[in-house]
Amino acid sequence: MPLPTSTVAESNLNAFNGIRAQIRDLHTENIAELAMRARELGDVIPLWYGEGDMVTPAFIRDAAKQALDDGATFYIPNMRGSAPLNEALSAYQSRLHDRDIPIQRTTIAPGGMQALYLALELLVDVGSNVVYVAPQWPNIHNAIHLIGGEPRPVPLDFDTDWHLDLDKLFARCDARTRAICLSTPSNPTGWTASRDEMKALLDFSRRTGIWIISDEVYARLYFDGIVAPSILQVAEDGDRVISVNSFSKAWAMTGWRIGWLTHPSGVADQLAAMTQYINSGTAAMIQAGALAAVRDGEPLVEDVRQKIKAGLDLAYHRLPEIPGIILPTKPRGGMYAFFALEGESDARAACTRILETSHVGLAPGYLFGDSSRAFLRMCIFRDIEQIRTALDRMVGAMK
Repeated sequence: MPLPTSTVAESNLNAFNGIRAQIRDLHTENIAELAMRARELGDVIPLWYGEGDMVTPAFIRDAAKQALDDGATFYIPNMRGSAPLNEALSAYQSRLHDRDIPIQRTTIAPGGMQALYLALELLVDVGSNVVYVAPQWPNIHNAIHLIGGEPRPVPLDFDTDWHLDLDKLFARCDARTRAICLSTPSNPTGWTASRDEMKALLDFSRRTGIWIISDEVYARLYFDGIVAPSILQVAEDGDRVISVNSFSKAWAMTGWRIGWLTHPSGVADQLAAMTQYINSGTAAMIQAGALAAVRDGEPLVEDVRQKIKAGLDLAYHRLPEIPGIILPTKPRGGMYAFFALEGESDARAACTRILETSHVGLAPGYLFGDSSRAFLRMCIFRDIEQIRTALDRMVGAMK
């Protein structure tokens, strides 16, 4: 006989109250309501996700298939990643940043999010805090919270562009601060830290002992050179610096779930042990695909960058036709147009209105923190004709 509804509810509440406090108030930041309405409307162009529409190219898929055919279905003995992939990433990063980055400084993880989580788990104690630059991808805020730390956002300043006030950032740190976390180029703003800002962050770290965690997942999606300024270009091996990266964006591998950390060689053994206990390593066939990407993927990275740049150029050509649009200076990196509308203090209503009238899905800025509540994010890593159609619809409906 099934339990009465009241008894089931009480039982579920009893279980819920038994979990960690950090988990009880954890929730998924998403656009579920908008996505549900999009399914009802049909013919919606979904530009709200941080993902392109490019299928992973054949040379990467074929490498993973070949690994499967060769029997690469067993445990990975090296928790920090396969030797060939670690060697290839060492050569790749050394060449990219024009300094020696040995294999002892790299740990592979099943996704950029896992890489970030490992970095935070390595450093953050319950009751400590992490200062981070906002607006920010919500996973960073929530991962800090999940571990038991206090997330402390420091918003970028905005006039016609986004600017980092380093004095304000450093003033937010105190004796309980374990790390400063930033994304560069940023999701969602496209703000990119300069080399001088990276040096200032490193100098502050050396003075205070506070770690720098630099999320550089969008570093190759940079329009003023082959790579955005990186903390790895100024830091030495022993510095308290971690760079987090992923194959997802620049190599069109979002569904593969593989990323990496670049860290001081002195913490390599601890990260290997953490990998064993947290995720047990990244699947061999996935690492084989990533190896092909990093060895042979420079033409692909350039194709991805040019596709994004074309989408951004088109967006910046058409969006000013919308009355009252607040369009920041064109970002130097990333894959988003991030804009606001005069008179709109909360972009949720604007996103709903654009979805209803234009059948275009955009992400509301509140997802990235209070400082961007009025902004809307548009992913422009899509087929250029799809971007053109989306802009035509938006301009036509909002003029």
